[in-house]
Amino acid sequence: QVQLVESGGGLVQPGGSLRLSCAASGIIFHVHDMAWYRQAPGKRRELVAAITDKFSTNYADSVKGRFTISRDNDQRTVYLQMNSLKPEDSAVYYCNAQYYSSDHWGQGTQVSVSS
Repeated sequence: QVQLVESGGGLVQPGGSLRLSCAASGIIFHVHDMAWYRQAPGKRRELVAAITDKFSTNYADSVKGRFTISRDNDQRTVYLQMNSLKPEDSAVYYCNAQYYSSDHWGQGTQVSVSS
């Protein structure tokens, strides 16, 4: 059974930082491309950051220079370090694992940025 379990969300003030984690089980982790998406109320789910099996990364323009995605294949975990958070970063953040037709999602973790 495939499981992607996100953690690390919460409430933070503008300018603050959070580190999200996504622990994977039931998949051959190191061959999967991993990504973080987010969805704010009334908006479409959008790609935030992605990291391939070869550790190549890409970011949404809105988070470049503030967020960093990384992965630890030994720990079967992908991370999203979020710095200089803004209120517009508030959303449910979802972890995604993809390998050809294999496409899996976590349950999401809430990130709220507010003073």
